[in-house]
Amino acid sequence: MELTSDVLVNSLLALGAAALVITLWLWPRLARQRPLPVLGRIGLMTVVQVSILAVLALSVNNSFGFYTSWDDLLNPGGAKLALTSNENHKGGTPVSDKLVQPTDEGGLEGVTNLPKGAPEEVGKVESVRVNGKETGFSDQMFVYLPPEYFDPKFALVRFPVVLTLAGFPGTTLNLLKELPTVQTAAELQRSGKMPPTVLVLARPSVVPSRDTECVDVPGGPRTETWFTKDVPEALQSAYRLGRSAASWGVFGYSTGGSCAMRLSMRNPNVYGSATGLHGDFSVRQDQYTGGDLFSGDKTLTQQHDLGWRLQNLPAPSLNMLVVSTRTETDYQQTVQFVDQATQVAAANPQFKVDSLYLDDGGHNFDSWTRELPASLEWMGAHLG
Repeated sequence: MELTSDVLVNSLLALGAAALVITLWLWPRLARQRPLPVLGRIGLMTVVQVSILAVLALSVNNSFGFYTSWDDLLNPGGAKLALTSNENHKGGTPVSDKLVQPTDEGGLEGVTNLPKGAPEEVGKVESVRVNGKETGFSDQMFVYLPPEYFDPKFALVRFPVVLTLAGFPGTTLNLLKELPTVQTAAELQRSGKMPPTVLVLARPSVVPSRDTECVDVPGGPRTETWFTKDVPEALQSAYRLGRSAASWGVFGYSTGGSCAMRLSMRNPNVYGSATGLHGDFSVRQDQYTGGDLFSGDKTLTQQHDLGWRLQNLPAPSLNMLVVSTRTETDYQQTVQFVDQATQVAAANPQFKVDSLYLDDGGHNFDSWTRELPASLEWMGAHLG
């Protein structure tokens, strides 16, 4: 039973309810002040309280994604496996001797609104574990393969791909349950508003308890290397994906949106298109990042500031969409960045920037869900 599964939460709820009923029934029989009745009362209260606390802890974890598997919880510092292979994935399921391995973790069985039918008709969502040779990281992801991927007529075709990043703290499962990413993309592709595209769903940090902002932390986790080297290399070894930056896009909301814009602007040779929903344009410093990720290094801080890059470095070869709402707390900062990017784009045709603003909405899934169809349609139009 997976850590993030609804079955586990419901089972503990049932256990707590049963323990409460039994406690009410037995309490009069355990009223005497003798050792055994006293121990009985303590035991019953312990079971009820532990069940309630476990349900609360699991609910919070499922919402914020601190731990996505039992291995994350029980062995967070465990060894990470990295295997190699160069053969292309021909069907639907990666084999176990590759950088991409099938896994049952992640709670995919609890998502009930995915398109139903044969893979060649509706596509397929796979739960896989991706292993990195460069960083040694290993993390669980979901991969959506469109129906055309299973069509013999497309057997020699390499498909465009969008790396989709959740917020922090948040689980990869949020990209299916809270934000209907695959469901929306599948409908757009079915209606011809988006080309057949592979979606890779991931969380922005492979260090669950720390927001690393998708950067290489000096002396710490190399999250940027993970997303710009390890993840593309592993996925290309397992699936028929495009090899050029024009075929790769990165999309995200909140922290994932910050990562999408930052990864693409710093690595346009990897991701040729990017969409950031309600993202930041500089690296945050708060309790989740553990303070300054760069330990006071002003050069690194500047190089990861997107506004500074536009002003001081050559414009990247990149298509970018910035999305927010006019009532978002950092709306003015977003407008300022878009205006600056638009001026740079006017003098550098290889750099293109578009923007999308809703009239109302906050930093929440309701806003991101409303922004999702247009954002994915834009992404599909800019992928090679």
